[in-house]
Amino acid sequence: MTNPQAILKLTDVHTYYGNIHALKGISCSISKGEIACLIGANGAGKSTTLMTIFGVQRASQGKILFNGKPIQDLKPEKVAALGVSQTPEGRQIFPRMSTYENLEMGAFLRRDKGEVQKDLEWVFSLFPVLKDRMGQLGGTLSGGEQQMLAIGRALMSRPELLLLDEPSLGLAPKLVEVIFETILQINQDSGTTIFLVEQNANMALGISDTGYVMETGKIVLADKSSVLLESEQVKKAYLGE
Repeated sequence: MTNPQAILKLTDVHTYYGNIHALKGISCSISKGEIACLIGANGAGKSTTLMTIFGVQRASQGKILFNGKPIQDLKPEKVAALGVSQTPEGRQIFPRMSTYENLEMGAFLRRDKGEVQKDLEWVFSLFPVLKDRMGQLGGTLSGGEQQMLAIGRALMSRPELLLLDEPSLGLAPKLVEVIFETILQINQDSGTTIFLVEQNANMALGISDTGYVMETGKIVLADKSSVLLESEQVKKAYLGE
């Protein structure tokens, strides 16, 4: 099925870690302005998918198109310069830099200082606690605050496509709700396309338009998220029903 509105398109992508065949020919297509999610068990290849899109891991076969341009051979900094931003699993903020400096790092490729200031205010409106922690070292923030900072830093590059890897990992249920509400708000406020990898299948399918289900390096189901939420197969395997 062709998607003329696709901002991101993967076709038969294979990725290896040494001799381990991590992605086994995955294909998917994400429309401009939507939230898409990728769910599956631990070790299914979800994070590898995002790292392959972003160029951290090299695809050994297949095509990855961003806005129609092939990016499968590009390094992460080149992918970022095209308008893709990633919040990696485990947050990976700069622990010895202040909250403000971390956010500044997100905008390091930009030259439009006035607009950067506007985006900083927008991030603070999404995550007011970050404004209160501006001078605090990233490493001293709580897990939830670090997750907010990681997302805020990714937004500071003003991406067209935001790759979010396990944003709820290790967070208390109440904070998980806040993070997911904010992801929805980011999409609605800015029209940013979001590709979300998440183990909390219920939450991910609840806020996304399109869902993909991954098992051992392959996409085994793809449909509207609302349809997947009602699927007996998905309920049994991923929604604990």
